[in-house]
Amino acid sequence: MQRRSVIVRPLILSVAAIALATGLGAQTAPKADADYVRKAYDTYRSMKEASPYRQNEWQYLGPKDISGRATDIAVAERPGGRRIYAAYATSGVWRTDDNVTWTSIFDDMPSTSIGDLAVAPSNPDIVWVGTGEANIFRASMAGVGIYKSTDGGQTFTHMGLTDTQTIGRILLHPTNPDIVYVAASGHEWTDNEMRGVFKTTDGGTTWNKVLYKSPRTGAWDLVMDPSNPEVIYASMWQRVRRKWSDPRVEPGYSEGGVFKTADGGKTWTEASAGLPAPEHRGRIGIDIARSNPKVLYAFVDNYEPGVPAKKGERDAYGRPIFEARIKAAEVYRTADGGTSWKKVSDSNQFMTNHSGTYGWVFGQIRVDPTSENTVYTLGLGLNVSTDGGKTFATFANSRTIHSDHHGLWIDPKNTQIIYSANDGGFYSTEDAGKTWKFAVSAGGAQFYNVAVDQSTPPWVYGSIQDIGSRRGRLDLTAGRDKIGPVDFENAPGGEGSHHAVDPRNPNIVYSHGFYGNFSRTDLSIPAAPRGRRGQGGTPPPQPPPDAPRRETSIQPKEQGLRAQWMAPVVLSPHDPNTVYLGYQFVFRSTSRGDAWEKISGDLTGNDPKRMLPRSSNEIPYQTITALEESPRVKGLLYAGTDDGKLHVTTDAGKTWTDLTTRVPSRKWYSRVVPSMHADNTVYVTQRGREDDDFAPYIYKSTDGGTTFTSITSNIPAGPVNVIREDPTDPNVLYVGTDFGAFVSTDGGKGWQVLGGNLPSTQVSDLVYHTRDKVIVISTYGRGIWVIDAQRLKF
Repeated sequence: MQRRSVIVRPLILSVAAIALATGLGAQTAPKADADYVRKAYDTYRSMKEASPYRQNEWQYLGPKDISGRATDIAVAERPGGRRIYAAYATSGVWRTDDNVTWTSIFDDMPSTSIGDLAVAPSNPDIVWVGTGEANIFRASMAGVGIYKSTDGGQTFTHMGLTDTQTIGRILLHPTNPDIVYVAASGHEWTDNEMRGVFKTTDGGTTWNKVLYKSPRTGAWDLVMDPSNPEVIYASMWQRVRRKWSDPRVEPGYSEGGVFKTADGGKTWTEASAGLPAPEHRGRIGIDIARSNPKVLYAFVDNYEPGVPAKKGERDAYGRPIFEARIKAAEVYRTADGGTSWKKVSDSNQFMTNHSGTYGWVFGQIRVDPTSENTVYTLGLGLNVSTDGGKTFATFANSRTIHSDHHGLWIDPKNTQIIYSANDGGFYSTEDAGKTWKFAVSAGGAQFYNVAVDQSTPPWVYGSIQDIGSRRGRLDLTAGRDKIGPVDFENAPGGEGSHHAVDPRNPNIVYSHGFYGNFSRTDLSIPAAPRGRRGQGGTPPPQPPPDAPRRETSIQPKEQGLRAQWMAPVVLSPHDPNTVYLGYQFVFRSTSRGDAWEKISGDLTGNDPKRMLPRSSNEIPYQTITALEESPRVKGLLYAGTDDGKLHVTTDAGKTWTDLTTRVPSRKWYSRVVPSMHADNTVYVTQRGREDDDFAPYIYKSTDGGTTFTSITSNIPAGPVNVIREDPTDPNVLYVGTDFGAFVSTDGGKGWQVLGGNLPSTQVSDLVYHTRDKVIVISTYGRGIWVIDAQRLKF
């Protein structure tokens, strides 16, 4: 796949210098950018084909009953029937011709994060794929530009726009498939020039940037007048995600809004009159009424302060809300082609709660193709208005499907047929939402981690984005080469949780909820009955007050603690009653979490410029993200942080030594792994995802952290998410990156791709089950996989 040239001829409307309240400008642009990733994947392909372990197959463990976040839908009406394409946040693109059997068609690509799909109206075999999810979740993966298929998704060719990294919308001309518009929202974490509206008139060979404002303002949505393809509307969104804050309107922002062209992108005028003031405009979704093109709707995330927070009110993560809620989800309507807008939606509790406290995730709106007054908005729920956006209600039986909605397709010939893309996957209805069908075989679960216990057969634990924690059995009794996918059941922990299982008693599981809410669960104790009241209003029976508790909260009582989304909980390899927790401090309990001792000072940079006041419901940052005790030396612990600090203690926390400057780079620590073979050896990995930096960072120290040497060697790209030692051979190491899994047999001097059949996917975690001699990986987008370690001949 050859790289196509990109011609940039920008129409600059304005260039604004943003003075942030924190005094912080944009981060330095990374050297290892998206173009680096795309080239590195070619190297990865070659390594995979040449690997001596290409005949060793990964076996899919599941879950059978869970999919993953879907982002968009495209439909091709072909001579042989309808073909549906579904895009996923980290699982690529899937295709079906019967809405029963789904096939993955975007496996072998440098990015399987998809922002948008489009099929050419004039040729159903032409399919465009914009990589890079534009919803910018905390764990979103960057894209590498745009791809085109001319054979219905059999093959794809890269068509440029590589460093856009996120694509919100692709718009095609109704009769000329060579004319394509792309809304690029740009880097997630850093400023960049490759954002705005791009246009090609030669099928993607060259591109012109036709609408641009500044390196922090990108294009998010596009719609075309069905009666005149020269008339196009674009929404612009000024945003950046900070490590300590979700994307929000910051002081000085003024560039977001709606813009209109009547000459195919040659000139643009702002069409925002009547929308909230520029300093309050967050993400804006737009759509046009096909039945009356003068009518458009804008779904605005309005940052103007709204109602004060109620006493005791908490956000979606259980944190107290101190600030006034913003006005948030509002719907505006124009009946004159964007000359003026009028707010039409009610200001009520339904709209306040529409998108939770994270409206920047949603922002999609659809108008019924046959009725200008029937409007759908996508938020926590799927909602509909039949009176021109004045009042909204939950759509039909959509509460029976997964929440958090990101894409919607309405059949223009039969509006009873609707396809939904949400955090659970792809859903379809043919009776206007009365009943729904779930495409469980498409996509894949987004696991953050994996842990395996000592049960027989062992349970495999993991936490899944927007699902929660689950576990499934790893049963080898049918044969080590016959591991099949299984259903996963509920497990202790939230959707972002490490799991630590007592090696003496697999019923004791330590886990994590949101941002520092740790628990200890005894699975031998039945769960308390849940559900509705029975006949006569009788509540379900509850255990007596003095009965043993199944789940016990074990977080320390100290105030002002900061813990990351995936905060570490670690059992001592020398005494399973000893538990360590990572906040900005290290806490230790020798009583399974019943009492705690703080054994470190603040091990982070603790820079007030890189955190918001607690009253702002900030994202916890400057926290410990990697924490381990040496399996050989009791009391020897290493702690790495999200702001790139590294410390070691050799006396169980009495004193700590700062190793930060001894490591060649300073990035988010993804793992610290003290060796099980040598007292003074430790491995550390860093990831640059939060800097839009995709280089690999792996280091080894053989002198207790005095010096560190890179062992990245020939690993083509990062981020690097995990490193593990082989339990028997100190020279054998395993690594998981955003491309796949690697193995080294010489202590990191050289690496080979591990296994020949793993789709392109982020390997988020890896464990070696010593007793059963299997390697288990979690992936963020394709579920859990297992490889037989006995068959790996080193």
